Amino acid sequence: MEIRPIYTEADYKTALHEVSAYFDREPEPNTPDGDRFEILLTLVEAYEAKHFPIDLPDPVEAIKFRMEQAGLGPKDLVPAIGRLNRVYEVLNRKRPLTLNMIWNLHEKLGIPAECLIQPPKHRITAQS
Repeated sequence: MEIRPIYTEADYKTALHEVSAYFDREPEPNTPDGDRFEILLTLVEAYEAKHFPIDLPDPVEAIKFRMEQAGLGPKDLVPAIGRLNRVYEVLNRKRPLTLNMIWNLHEKLGIPAECLIQPPKHRITAQS
């Protein structure tokens, strides 16, 4: 079982080709074929994480996505964010999320905290 690290795009394509053959007939775990499959998958995942990272969504976009998923409206965010006008300020990027809001949105809506604690990708406009 000769398996090499993935250093180049060509190595990556070769590994993908080898892994794809296993998807038609996924091998049994704890067998030589199963072990090879697991090792190749690990190498491919490590290469992809390094060369094709996926950014976390913008906090406001994460909130809007969760609202859409759950069929929620701005009123439904009042328990997590505060008064309705504050909800609209957050959704319109006029007010940043506070730590308390982040905690509430994470607890009540299941939005990953790491999405909410990052700085917004769009500038918050100054309040008039």
